[in-house]
Amino acid sequence: MLIGFNLAPVVAGVYWPQDPGVAFTVMVFTIVAAVAFRGFWSRIAIFLALIFGFVLSYVLDKIVGEITAPTGAGDVTTHFRVDLSGVSDAAWFGFPTLHAPEFQLNYLLLALPGVIALIAENTGHVRAVAEMTGDDLDPYMGRALLADGLGTALSSSIGGSPTTTYAENIGVMAATRVYSTAAYYVAAVVAILLGLVPKFGAVVSATPGGVLGGITVVLYGMIGLLGAKIWIENKVNFANPVNLVPIAAGIIIGVGGVAMSFGDDFVLSGIALGSIVAIVAYHLARLLAPRELREPLIEDRSYVGGTSISTGTVVTPEGELPPFRDPD
Repeated sequence: MLIGFNLAPVVAGVYWPQDPGVAFTVMVFTIVAAVAFRGFWSRIAIFLALIFGFVLSYVLDKIVGEITAPTGAGDVTTHFRVDLSGVSDAAWFGFPTLHAPEFQLNYLLLALPGVIALIAENTGHVRAVAEMTGDDLDPYMGRALLADGLGTALSSSIGGSPTTTYAENIGVMAATRVYSTAAYYVAAVVAILLGLVPKFGAVVSATPGGVLGGITVVLYGMIGLLGAKIWIENKVNFANPVNLVPIAAGIIIGVGGVAMSFGDDFVLSGIALGSIVAIVAYHLARLLAPRELREPLIEDRSYVGGTSISTGTVVTPEGELPPFRDPD
C-alpha cells in the first residue's frame, strides 16, 4: 500500500500538471479499455492507453497548437506536447557509458535509506503478486531480495542506478492479468536489446507528461489498493488498536513523505521510514497491549460494541469494557 500511494505526489506534482486535459482523457481511456475490452485487447490496455495518449497529444499539437504548462523539470514554458527532436538526433546503435565505482562514506549514508526502501518495496511487490496469482510466494521472498540486491550491486558497480521490481511492472501485471514468468524473461531480453538502441530511448523520453499522468494515476492506485485487498482477505481487524494505530502512522508517513534526519548525512523518509514505523510500532504495541488485544478474533471470541473503530474501551450497559472479551 505504501509503495503505490507514496507515488501519488509524483502523479499530482510532476505528470498531471503538464497536461491535465490529456491526463484525464487517458485515465478514462485506460479504465474503459481495462474493463470494457475483451480478451487480448483488455490485457494490453496500458499499452493501448499509451498509444492513444501519444496520438491524442500529437493531434492536439497540430490542431490547437502549443500548450503553456510545466515541464517535467517544473519550469512553466510554452511548448508542444510531443517533442521528437531528440529522436532524429539519436543514433540507431550505441553502448551505455560505464563508470567505475567510488566509495565515500557520506554518499553511502545518503544511499542507505534508499536501500531500506527498496527492501520494503520488493517485499511488498512479492506479496502483491502472491495476492494476484493466489500462490504462496513467501518461500521465495529471500530469493527475490537476494536477486534485487545482486542486481543493485551489479548496476551500481558500472555507474547505474539501484534496481527494483518497480511498481509500474506490478501495476501492469494487475491490469493485464498476465503473470507468466516466461513473458517477463522475454521482456527482460527485449529491454536489454532496446537499451542498445538510443533512438528507441529517445522515443520513450518523448512520451508526453500528461499521458504518463493518465496511466500512472491508475497503476499507482491499483498497487496501493492491492495492499488493502491483502488486509481484507487476511481478515486484519482494524477495530483492534494494535493493528490500527501503527499502520495508521506508517501510512501517513509513507504517503506524505515525512522525513527524519539523523545528523547531517542520514535521512529516513517515505516508504523506508513508514515501513520501519509500521513494523516496529506494531510489535511494540503487541508487547504493551493487554492479552485481550493481542489475541485475534476467532470463533470463540467476539467484538463488543458493533463494528466501529475502537481505540480504547467500549461503553456498554455493563460498563466500560475492553474492545474484546470472551462471550458469556
